[in-house]
Amino acid sequence: MTLQAQLPDNQLDRLETLLDDPALPEAMRLDEIQGYLCAALCGPFQIPAEEWLADVLGSEAALETDAGREAAQLLREFAVVLEAELARGEPPVLLLYAKEDSEGSEDAPSDYVPWCQAYLQGVDAAEEDWFEYLGEEEGKEDSEEITYLDERLFPLMLLTGEAEAAAREHGEEWPEGEERAQMESDCEEELPQAITDIYRFWVAKRGIKTIRRDAAKVGRNDPCTCGSGKKFKQCCGAS
Repeated sequence: MTLQAQLPDNQLDRLETLLDDPALPEAMRLDEIQGYLCAALCGPFQIPAEEWLADVLGSEAALETDAGREAAQLLREFAVVLEAELARGEPPVLLLYAKEDSEGSEDAPSDYVPWCQAYLQGVDAAEEDWFEYLGEEEGKEDSEEITYLDERLFPLMLLTGEAEAAAREHGEEWPEGEERAQMESDCEEELPQAITDIYRFWVAKRGIKTIRRDAAKVGRNDPCTCGSGKKFKQCCGAS
C-alpha cells in the first residue's frame, strides 16, 4: 500500500470532529497536532507515542474516553504517514487554518502561528534539550551542527514572533513594512523544507551516535585501550 501525504480526507474530517468532542476539552487543533508531531518525531530521541498522545489530547484521562481512544488510533496512523513522508525527504503539506480575522474570505491567508508554536512546544517536550545534546555551552563557539539546526529553526522563530522579541531585547532593529512582509513570506515558503531538513538531520545524528557508541565499546577481557598491555578489566575498567 502506498502511503499518502496525509490521511484520507474522511479520516481527517473524523479526527477533526473527535478533537471537538466535549470529552476532549483540552485537545489540540489539527494544525497544532501536525506541528507538534513533526517535532516529536525529531530530536535525539523521539517522544514515545503514549506521551505525545496525552499531550495532544490534553491529558492521560482523555485517552480513556471513547472519543480519546478513537482519536488515538487515527493519530497513530497520522504519525506513521507523516514520518514516512519526512523520511522520504518530502516537505509535508502543512495543515493550516485561516487567520481568525479573515475567516470566510476566499483568499484568506493561512495562520502559521499555531502550527509553529505547537512545533516549538514539541521541541521543549523532548527528553533531552536539542542544543545541549549537540554540546551547546554558554561562552563556547557554536559547532556547525548547532548553527545548522539554529538556521533551520529560524522560520519558526520568526513566524511566532520570538525572533523579533529576541532582537528587540538586545536593542537590534527589526524590519518593518514591505521588508518585514517579504521576510515573513519567505519563511512561510521555506518552513516545510526546513521541517524536513530537521527530521533528516536527527535521523542521521541518531545513526552516527549509535555507530560511535558501538565502536567505542570494549569487552572487559579485551586489551585495554590505554596501551598498557593488561586486560581492560584489570586496568582502566577496574571497578
